[in-house]
Amino acid sequence: MTTKKGSKRSAPDPDRDTMRAEYDFSTGTRGVTAAIYAEGANVVVIDPDLQQLFPTSEAVNDALRELATIAKRASAVKKRSA
Repeated sequence: MTTKKGSKRSAPDPDRDTMRAEYDFSTGTRGVTAAIYAEGANVVVIDPDLQQLFPTSEAVNDALRELATIAKRASAVKKRSA
C-alpha cells in the first residue's frame, strides 16, 4: 500500500473488538489442547510435492528416522577414518 510522503499510520487500537460476529466460542472449553502443546508439538509445513510422497505424519516420521540412522552411520564412519 502506498502512502503519501510524510503521512503516518496510527497504531492499531488494542482495545478494539476485532472478533467477527459469526465466531461463537460460547460453548468452547478453555485450555483443552494446552497440555498437548505443553509437551512439545512441532508443526512443520511440507511442500505439496512432498505431501504426495509423505501423506501422513507417520510417513514423515518414519522417513526422518531412517535418515537419522543413515546420518549416524555416516558420522561414525567419518570418525573411524579420521
